[in-house]
Order: sequence, then structure tokens, then C-alpha cells
Amino acid sequence: MSTAQTNTADMTTGAVLSKDGTRIGYLRVGQGPAVVLLHGSNESARSHIRLAQALADAFTVYLPDRRGRGLSGPHRPDHGIRTEVEDLQAVLSASGAERAFGVSIGALIALETARIQPVIRRIAAYEPALLVDTTTRYTGWVARFDREMARGDVAAAEITSLYGLDLAPPAFKLVGRRLAEALTNKALKSEDKKASSDAVTMRKLAPTLRWEGLLLAETAGTIGTFAEVPAEVLLLGGAMKRPAFIKPALDAFSRTLPNNGRMVFPGLEHGGSSDIGPTNRNGKPDVVAPAIRSFFTQP
Repeated sequence: MSTAQTNTADMTTGAVLSKDGTRIGYLRVGQGPAVVLLHGSNESARSHIRLAQALADAFTVYLPDRRGRGLSGPHRPDHGIRTEVEDLQAVLSASGAERAFGVSIGALIALETARIQPVIRRIAAYEPALLVDTTTRYTGWVARFDREMARGDVAAAEITSLYGLDLAPPAFKLVGRRLAEALTNKALKSEDKKASSDAVTMRKLAPTLRWEGLLLAETAGTIGTFAEVPAEVLLLGGAMKRPAFIKPALDAFSRTLPNNGRMVFPGLEHGGSSDIGPTNRNGKPDVVAPAIRSFFTQP
């Protein structure tokens, strides 16, 4: 969910090196105890500007770009959940943060990091993306996606990922794939024309989507390992029904995590915590922010 051009004038930038030497850049805003906000799929650090600003009077908020996006370096061929954890560990170490928020794959990375690095005391996890079984229903699309990207058909690849992850808008299912691809291609070209040189556009984000599918496949069926997470966890989610694998994942985390609570936000979707942008028309971070603030300020 790439974002619209939200004001970042009050933010500074910084960077750390991950274990393998890759640069992980971040935006920073606010004052107080450090909090890390980790974005999800088809997003960048700029996808949670409004959420960061809503927390900035109480916390120093760090918004890292995951690999392949904005301020950070590229994926490597052996990229996996271990790499994502090492990237987050580098930001946690530099910031001194003991609190983290993550959305979708970002939430899963935060939880996995807390499992192996108990320095994280509190995690607010918005719809963590974990497949509770190892079927390929939500991961089998990657091969087709790679073929479409290899021939430069970014719009087709985008649609493949949307259908594969159960994130396609209902309207796309009604109009059919060919028209959905045409509409997506038009949106890509329109954004390209308007975007500044440093904007993290849909076209720039597209190559990262394959890695999200591979992360889903790698971590599928691992719910039992999260019984080892010592952190206090607040599970957050919208009341909408897509992707279909999210509610089972939330239910499984609720049963498995030793120390957790849960909040449901009526009317919010998978992108509910994120800024409004070209692929996220219904983000309402101001609705989610008070719950995160309350959770992170508890003793």
C-alpha cells in the first residue's frame, strides 16, 4: 500500500548496517522512549507517517524501510525471515527501542524477533500475516509473478499478487483480470508522472512483493514456535474479511502467545493502520493510534 505524499518535514533520516552489511535506512520523529514501526507488504517507511506523528509527542518513533524500499539496500538471493529479523535487530540496537509495532508481514517479523531477542518488551501486532498450514493457496502465485516481472509487465504482476494474497478489491473480481490489469497499468503511469524522484511508488515497490510471498511460504505452519515469545503482545485487527487467512492467524496467535490481548476495529481493513494512498483508500491510522499509545505507555 504505497502512500500519498504525506508531510515529512518534521522527520530526520538515519541508517544502520544489518548483520550482512546491508544498509537499513529509517525516518525518525518525536521525543521520548523509542518505538519502531515496521511496515507490511507493498509498503515503505512512508506508509505510517500519520501513525508516527500521532505518537511523536510521547515517543521517539523510528520507521525503517525494509529491504528493497526507499532508504534501504536491496534483497539478497538468500533473503528470508532470518534476514528480516537481523534487519530489525539492527534498528532496535541503534535506537534502544523496547517497543515495536508491525503490520502484516512486519508484525510477524516483530513477533519472530521478540521470540529470539527478549529485549522487545511490548509488541502491537496489526493483523500478523502467518499461514496456519502449509498449503500453497496463498504462496503459489510467486512463479507467475516472477515471469510477469521478468517481461516487464508490472501491472500483470501486481494483479497476480493481489489475487494470490486475497487482497484484490471486489471491483476487480467483477470486471475481470484483463480490465483490472489495464486499470492498474493506468494507475502506475499516472503515479509515475506525479511522483518526485525519491517517492516510493507502486512501480518501485512491485519487485518486493515476491519476497513477501516467499516469507509467507517459509513461515507457514510455525505458529507453535510463538509460544516462546515472552513479550506482552496486543493483537490488533479490522473487522473486514480479507485476506481470509488473517482471522485464523489472529485466533491462533491469541491461543498461542503467552501474554496477549486483542482489539478489533469495526470497519477497518488490512491497511487500517496505514496512510491513505493509491492502493489503500481506507487507512485510518488515527483510529488505531490511541490503542497503540495506551498499550505502549503501560508500565
